[in-house]
Amino acid sequence: MSIAEQSCYTLINVPTDAEPPTEIQLKIDLESSDVRAKIEALKRVIVMILNGEKMQSLLMTVIRFVMPQQDHMIKKLLLIFWEVVPKYTADGKMMQEMILVCDAYRKDLQHPNEFIRGSTLRFLCKLKEPELLEPLMPAIRACLEHRHSYVRRNTILAIYTIYRNFEFLIPDAPELIANFLEGEQDASCKRNAFMMLIHADQDRALNYLSSCIDQVHTFGDILQLVIVELIYKVCHTNPSERARFIRCIYNLLNSSSPAVRYEAARTLVTLSSAPTAVKAAATCYIELIVKESDNNVKLIVLDRLIGLKDVPAHEKVLQELVMDILRVLSSPDLEVRKKTLQLALSLVSSRNIEEMVLLLKKEVVKTNNTVEQDDTGKYRQLLVRTLHQCSVKFPDVASTVIPVLMEFLADTCELAAADVLVFVREAIQRFEHLRPLLITKLLDTFPNIKAVKIYRSALWILGEYCTTVDNIQNVMTLVRQSLGDIPIVDDEMKKAMGEEQEEEDTQMTAGHLQKLVTADGTYATQSAFSSVKTSKKEQERPPLRKYMAEGDFFIGAALATSLTKLCLRFIALTDDTKRQNAFLAESMFIMATILHFGKSGLPTKPITDDDTDRIATCLRVLAEKSGLMYEIFNNRCRQSLSEMLAAMLADEKEFQKASESKQVRVQADDPIGFMQLLAKNDFDGGENMFEVTLSQALGVSGKKESDFLASTKLNRVTQLTGFSDPVYAETYVNVNQYDIVLDILIVNQTSDTLQNLTVELATLGDLKLVEKPSPITMGPHDFTNIKASMKVASTENGIIFGNIVYDVTGAASDRNCVVLNDIHIDIMDYIVPASCTDSEFRQMWAEFEWENKVAINTNICDLHEYLDHLIRSTNMKCLTPEKALHGECGFMAANLYARSIFGEDALANLSIEKPANNPDGPVTGHIRIRAKSQVGP
Repeated sequence: MSIAEQSCYTLINVPTDAEPPTEIQLKIDLESSDVRAKIEALKRVIVMILNGEKMQSLLMTVIRFVMPQQDHMIKKLLLIFWEVVPKYTADGKMMQEMILVCDAYRKDLQHPNEFIRGSTLRFLCKLKEPELLEPLMPAIRACLEHRHSYVRRNTILAIYTIYRNFEFLIPDAPELIANFLEGEQDASCKRNAFMMLIHADQDRALNYLSSCIDQVHTFGDILQLVIVELIYKVCHTNPSERARFIRCIYNLLNSSSPAVRYEAARTLVTLSSAPTAVKAAATCYIELIVKESDNNVKLIVLDRLIGLKDVPAHEKVLQELVMDILRVLSSPDLEVRKKTLQLALSLVSSRNIEEMVLLLKKEVVKTNNTVEQDDTGKYRQLLVRTLHQCSVKFPDVASTVIPVLMEFLADTCELAAADVLVFVREAIQRFEHLRPLLITKLLDTFPNIKAVKIYRSALWILGEYCTTVDNIQNVMTLVRQSLGDIPIVDDEMKKAMGEEQEEEDTQMTAGHLQKLVTADGTYATQSAFSSVKTSKKEQERPPLRKYMAEGDFFIGAALATSLTKLCLRFIALTDDTKRQNAFLAESMFIMATILHFGKSGLPTKPITDDDTDRIATCLRVLAEKSGLMYEIFNNRCRQSLSEMLAAMLADEKEFQKASESKQVRVQADDPIGFMQLLAKNDFDGGENMFEVTLSQALGVSGKKESDFLASTKLNRVTQLTGFSDPVYAETYVNVNQYDIVLDILIVNQTSDTLQNLTVELATLGDLKLVEKPSPITMGPHDFTNIKASMKVASTENGIIFGNIVYDVTGAASDRNCVVLNDIHIDIMDYIVPASCTDSEFRQMWAEFEWENKVAINTNICDLHEYLDHLIRSTNMKCLTPEKALHGECGFMAANLYARSIFGEDALANLSIEKPANNPDGPVTGHIRIRAKSQVGP
């Protein structure tokens, strides 16, 4: 059922599953004197006609007994009835009864009630029979002079529709409407009249606009929008007219209507590429974003600004407006802020980078002073990332950004603190002159860090980049303060015993009784209770010990690695053997006590084998003090970080270059390939051109990506019926984001005329049919194209099925039906490759609940070949750097990421290997897929 029919059913309020009455019952009700009975019967008749019943015997009954009624509800229902009722006989001639109906139309057009006149005029817009319209033309013309604007407005629509479909009925319509427009005052009537002139007689519309171009700013917004549309159309058709109307567009940029300003700015940019025009349009867009409250409007206009930036000639103009663009950050919506920061970052230059950084620093401080909300931490994270990218892009501002950001290492929001630490790690590696400042700030902030992950990463940075004796000693002091008294086990046991003794003393004090004499001479017993002290062991524990007491010994392994680097570096910097041995012994003592604590049973979880092996390895390295270990710990680790940062920078530049430069897929002088003219040797195997085209039309050919024909629409053609069916049908499936459009070709393969031929469709899955194909009439051996639209609501595979029903002219049998083949909508049409950072990938991987583990079963023997095959098949992007995948190895692990057009994230982890017993055999392993919810069957 189409939307129009559903709304009709809602209007007439008839249950669709009710049992239909007989024609005799309907006739009795229509002839009765009860108005309510007539209304209900007329509703039933309309529903039955919509369902395919002819009801021709009731036509005269409706004319005699229903049309004379003056009830408004009956008038409204009659307009629907005359629209759906068949008006021609089986031989194609107009029914004689329609003459009486035409007279009823004329009376309604002269009715004193303006609602009846206006709704009748609206109904005439849908009438496609010139024989019925011709006698009504004088009455329609007379309605142009009616006192009520509702009638005049609908009269213009009726005249325009009749002129467009049957020009011979009213050949002077443009002149009539032009004269009407000169004296009309109502805004809606002027808008309809001007709209008609635009499509019917553009010269008259231009003459009217020229006569009142100085008063355009005083018009209503609906008329201003039509004027903008006319100027856009005229200036594109005739560029010489631009100078005549561009001043009018400039004036409309100051309109009181946001819609008019938006359209005027869009039109101005298309008409002129002058810097002043681009700046005026961009300023108008920015004002719209700042003042509009609807987030959807903000995002749409932001996309327009981004589109302006993509034009190289406009980019320099927008660079001057970076600070104005940053005003959009006042919006509370996170997506709007994200797009604004991305746009500002792509436009910022050396001239305004300092102003932008200053504003962003204020925004960061502002988020710290506001009440913590759901998006506050994410917004702070966006600001930190933007400042990070500004520092990478313009190293001169790094020294002003770092002190502000370092304070957020102690932030309760782990997202922002993690991004700050990533920024510090990159800055300390790239900017050597800033290392002393960074180390000093990090040492000052280190005791205030609250998150264990931030603590661990900060330890790594201090262990890697503290290169002076004083800094190394300071790090050791901080470590001892974070661990507390050592050995840890002995200290914990002493504290436990002390607390037990304190509890016993408290209980004894509470149990001490004292006998007293009351005022009346009797004895009473008084007990002095003191509140039992709660254990303060958790509060008194230093940070590092607290983390390990909770079972997180990974930070203990990270501490051991950092201490090993510091020890080896301290030995190289100090000649005093006594100091060397003291520092070395203290470091080894800390590692040993961590191992002892992990195996003592006191922590919530015991230390893992991996962490034990790591700490034991560090102890052995410090005991041996070999030159090879010094090279690995103090040089190779930093070299690996440098290579990783270089790879990340190269990926960012490549992505930015790909997004900024528009790739020319087809050159202007490339030859055009006509399939019918291709030589035989242009196809693989020398196959016949007709056979290739036919096989592709049937969808049975094995297509290769390099095949020329694979890029044509034939690749998406689905056959719906067989060649021997009386009606042949095939469809081209066009998937465009949220919409699916079926372009259905229907061929009548019989010698009969097919009436009321309807394609009935239904869907399975999260698809919704929004436009049902209308019934059509097809002559013998005729063909036609029908379109059907559907909406997609989620990332799921969908199935479309249905049938074709029709009547054969002159046949007395029931309706004929041809069942259609199913149309399968692939989930891959909704998924596109996307990028994200490693931290974002890990965060989503930890948060997402739905997981599917798929075992690999393939004939591919090469690891890299299978990865390429998986990327092509799933539309996902490999996030693992290419350099990490190089080299010959029997194992491969890679992360993949994609987003659906609905904003859903899909993560995948590929773990494959070559069989140990058969190195030349097919690869084995599995793929783990994670998403917030199931993205497919």
